[in-house]
Amino acid sequence: MATTRILPQADNFAAQVLAWFDQYGRTDLPWQQQPTPYRVWVSEIMLQQTQVATVIPYYQRFMQRFPDLDALAAAAQDDVLKLWEGLGYYSRGRNLHKAAQIIRDSYAGVFPHDITTLETLPGIGRSTAAAILSLSQDQPHAILDGNVKRVLARYHAVEGWPGETRTLQRLWGYAEQHLPNTRNAAYTQAMMDMGATLCTRSKPRCSECPLQNDCQALLQGNPQAYPGKRAAKVLPEKTAVALVLCNAAGEVFLQKRPPTGIWGGLWSFPEFADSVQLHTWLQENVTQTALAAQVLPTLTHTFSHYRLHLQPLLVDLDTTPSRIMEGSGWLWYKAGSELAGGLSAAVRSHFQH
Repeated sequence: MATTRILPQADNFAAQVLAWFDQYGRTDLPWQQQPTPYRVWVSEIMLQQTQVATVIPYYQRFMQRFPDLDALAAAAQDDVLKLWEGLGYYSRGRNLHKAAQIIRDSYAGVFPHDITTLETLPGIGRSTAAAILSLSQDQPHAILDGNVKRVLARYHAVEGWPGETRTLQRLWGYAEQHLPNTRNAAYTQAMMDMGATLCTRSKPRCSECPLQNDCQALLQGNPQAYPGKRAAKVLPEKTAVALVLCNAAGEVFLQKRPPTGIWGGLWSFPEFADSVQLHTWLQENVTQTALAAQVLPTLTHTFSHYRLHLQPLLVDLDTTPSRIMEGSGWLWYKAGSELAGGLSAAVRSHFQH
């Protein structure tokens, strides 16, 4: 007769996690010092899709420039994106800035302490809102970031890709089930730490895990089979042509990208669908008649929804044509000089070669 295995009670799960945290948890991260809602919020946004080691220097520079919500709300978007340059996923920076202005204008500059209100702000979803209030206010909210999803999926042997609604709902149920009655901030940090340091995507350190005796994936002998992977997706390939227009002063011509979309709000090379469109633009905007374009190595950038192959064409001008100097949303930029705003990955990659 088959027997049904009874999993430990939620308080036992949390107790084991908290005991591990008290001995091994991370307590010296910059945002853990004076964990105000603002400081925790900035860290949580930066940590989305980005590892702690990468975030720390960005976070420290950001806090030095924008020490509180009022400073961030009063800043120009260019200043925010300049400090975000190289961190990627720039919509995070734009949403952070926009949300700070909403809090200033609609909530008298007071950071909301209600999770429902917090979730209405740009860039803040259910898990991020929960993490902010848990870590800064010790409020009892479950989180479900990538690290926690992995811990719970393995512990309960939850099949399926966490991006699927049914799988996600199961994981949220377990996240809520295991919430402790006390020390919620420590528990939230502990779950994130375990996923980041023990229950890693590859080569999990199961022998050091406080949950090893009851982890269903480990008992099955295949922890790395969880969580399930997303079905293979072939990214569409797109091509475009970038104009690298240089003048006699060694400056390059940059245009500001639209506020949304790829590299939104950043300075980048003018981009065209093909070389025909590029040369048409040159004929309309450059007074010189003899222009020779040099083909530079293709730059490939992989985004979440497609892969872009950007073909740069270098055009050297003897002088700075006056007709291009009319208008806004563009500038002549010299490598290493001060710039109000951030540079796209295409521009940074060009200057690194």
